[in-house]
Amino acid sequence: MKLSRIAPEIPVSDLRASIEYYEQKLGFGLAMQMPAGDYALVERDDIAIHLFQDDNRSHSPAGMHIFTEDLDELHAELRQRGAHVSQEIMRKP
Repeated sequence: MKLSRIAPEIPVSDLRASIEYYEQKLGFGLAMQMPAGDYALVERDDIAIHLFQDDNRSHSPAGMHIFTEDLDELHAELRQRGAHVSQEIMRKP
């Protein structure tokens, strides 16, 4: 058996602002948002990320690793879009 996909759920303090960030800065598109406005799904290529409103704010910061064939190109695109990149590219074995 082979796993084919992962769908991380990320808590956010402002769902609308988070959706806009994923769209404008990271190149994702809004695929679905619940009518209550507390849960959304953003997608880009074969990547789906679930965002949910978390008013408790008692969670630890979340991190994700997204893999690509052309890291330099993706890095340049995200920089051009104005995304906040917290770690520069580090080539490791």
